[in-house]
Amino acid sequence: MELSVLDQSGNITSKIEVDDSVFKVTPNEEAVHRAMVAEMTNARTGTHSTKTRSEVRGGGRKPWRQKGTGRARAGTTSSPIWRGGGVIFGPKPKSYEKKLPKKMRRLARKSVLSKRVSDKAVMVIDSVKLEEVKTKKFVEVLEKLGINDKKITFLPAELDKNVLLSSQNLPNVFVVQAESASTYDLLDCEVILFDKEGIQRLNSQLAVS
Repeated sequence: MELSVLDQSGNITSKIEVDDSVFKVTPNEEAVHRAMVAEMTNARTGTHSTKTRSEVRGGGRKPWRQKGTGRARAGTTSSPIWRGGGVIFGPKPKSYEKKLPKKMRRLARKSVLSKRVSDKAVMVIDSVKLEEVKTKKFVEVLEKLGINDKKITFLPAELDKNVLLSSQNLPNVFVVQAESASTYDLLDCEVILFDKEGIQRLNSQLAVS
């Protein structure tokens, strides 16, 4: 399969060949779903925590004598039925890690890329070079490509500091190194924009059987 390569002015300068085994496979929705669930689950920190009755401060002294006060019996102020007491079966730190086979993770990304190509939602630019950190300059590049009003995932081979900082103020643009892009990164956009070297690296990474 060949894809057109554009320059920063939006003109086609050349063609680039990519593997059909990466960009022209039959999308596997089951693999995509499982990869998305795993990625979103693994993003959870699992740091939520509450104190049990043994961890609440105080509560060592019996609040009042057992009999004769007319009140219910109470042995400690850290009891869960008391305000400020411990929590019964409350959340504790835990790991939500969910593992997937490498082949399934690779298939999920191939499926998304193939669907994006068939929907004409993949673009390749020769390179994006900015001489200074200027959001306006980066927006001008997107305007010339005709995608400034789209939600974009930009996948360069290397993260250029000027490009990264220039795109940070744009809520519709997410920049991540091509080889590090997850299934979620490829799905959570309207257009996937590669630089020439970025698509070659990702193609090489996913073409491995």
